[in-house]
Amino acid sequence: MLSSVCVSSFKGRKGGNKSSNKACYSADMTCPSESEKIVINCGGVRHETYRSTLKTLPGTRLSWLTEPDAFSNFDYDPKLDEFFFDRHPSVFSFILNYYRTGKLHCPNDVCGPLFEEELAFWGIDETDVEACCWMNYRQHRDAEEALDSFENPEPDAPDDEPALSGPDGDLRRLCMQEDARKAGWWKTWQPRIWALFEDPYSSKYARII
Repeated sequence: MLSSVCVSSFKGRKGGNKSSNKACYSADMTCPSESEKIVINCGGVRHETYRSTLKTLPGTRLSWLTEPDAFSNFDYDPKLDEFFFDRHPSVFSFILNYYRTGKLHCPNDVCGPLFEEELAFWGIDETDVEACCWMNYRQHRDAEEALDSFENPEPDAPDDEPALSGPDGDLRRLCMQEDARKAGWWKTWQPRIWALFEDPYSSKYARII
């Protein structure tokens, strides 16, 4: 059985009334000590957390700060007792909050490529982004895919290829135009078709599939 010490506070207690405020402390319940705290200076903004918090995501850059040789592998200031990273301070708040809550949200005032770069630096998988922020995170990729969907101008015919003239030339020209239209259609719809099966957050139809 666990031994516990109960501290009760009574204010104006009358006979027969029980405690209105009771706090129980178990013998095996331990609070993190001051040595468990760690200070991280990211872009001039100091953040304080527990080493146990950083261990929730092993294999990431922040989890490496809990290792014994972290003081020699990272930019550590022994006078200030803090690690320094010259990275985006606002984004880091969302990164650190992911260790605390287990949910990765994307800031609305930061573009997707910047957030993607920060995730890569801290060693966090982009697929961990919450569904509520996924569309905002994917906006830059959707724009790139839309630009790539435009058909490129047809390349000029090689010099060694005979000129298309006469009835045979007209037929070959029609066939080439038809092939170009088919290729353009596939290039336009290929990313969208792939997104249906590979990206469940790209559209409502992708979620259904």
